[in-house]
Amino acid sequence: MKHLWITCALLCLGHIPLQAQTEFELDPNQSMLMYGKGPGQDGTINPYAGEDCYAIVKNLGEVAFSIRIQQKGEIVQTISIKGMETKKVKLLVGQELYLDPETDQMARASVGYEKIPL
Repeated sequence: MKHLWITCALLCLGHIPLQAQTEFELDPNQSMLMYGKGPGQDGTINPYAGEDCYAIVKNLGEVAFSIRIQQKGEIVQTISIKGMETKKVKLLVGQELYLDPETDQMARASVGYEKIPL
């Protein structure tokens, strides 16, 4: 009977989807790495890791912040994102995605990823 309960519990847990954090609060003096350095370092899980994709970044508040794309330590692109705005940014293999505050106020963001259609 004990083995039956353990088996049922494992089967049930196996069907619970793993959820990664997608919403973040940006402290005024805190840049956040969202993706590009690898497991344990990235703030988000990119289901399209290892291939080009889109990063979907939403500003969930009124305070602006910047999206920074880097590759091999060099800044490739910086994009300002205003309050309540959404940006879709192409993220190539080997690039890192950062969120940077622009003011001395707390900002709120959401980050997701989308496959690039063939």
